[in-house]
Amino acid sequence: MVDFSLEVELATGYAVFLTIVAFALEWMARHMHRRTVGISTVGFTYHPDRDIWSCPRDQHLFPVFSDPMRGKVIYRAPASACNACHSKAGCTESTTGREIERIENGSVEAGMMRFHRGLSLMLLSLAALIVIVELLRTHASHPRLLLAAVFVILLVIGLRLSSGRSTAVSGPDTNDHSG
Repeated sequence: MVDFSLEVELATGYAVFLTIVAFALEWMARHMHRRTVGISTVGFTYHPDRDIWSCPRDQHLFPVFSDPMRGKVIYRAPASACNACHSKAGCTESTTGREIERIENGSVEAGMMRFHRGLSLMLLSLAALIVIVELLRTHASHPRLLLAAVFVILLVIGLRLSSGRSTAVSGPDTNDHSG
């Protein structure tokens, strides 16, 4: 039976705990992003082949403004269609027609995901630092192997998160401009 010191057990346990917290932050960021995008366009359908949105009453929102530098497109339904619609009160207060703004990878939600990604990477860096310090303090071979394995796992997770492969912003980012 290999005897691990209390310091090795605590360092390993804390590193695992920080890794779990980092994954929880990543999951929350993805969940909040999907929820925010979904709420602002609930009932609306984007048709990428025609670059239009359609509302639940089968009216179309057409592009009325485009800023390719910021990746921003504003879509608007005809005012006559919205003003005559029975669902207008629950859809928009605007007299010029319902608007939806689509922003690709530059939105507030994408910024929040980058913020959460930074926090996750910071937690993983702290976990790796704790493991490295304990690795330098410990001289027994089995605890060093355990700590080295934990460090390699943290390194792989950190590299994967920093490259952006694990949580990519998917689909069009949209903001509702109903008023």
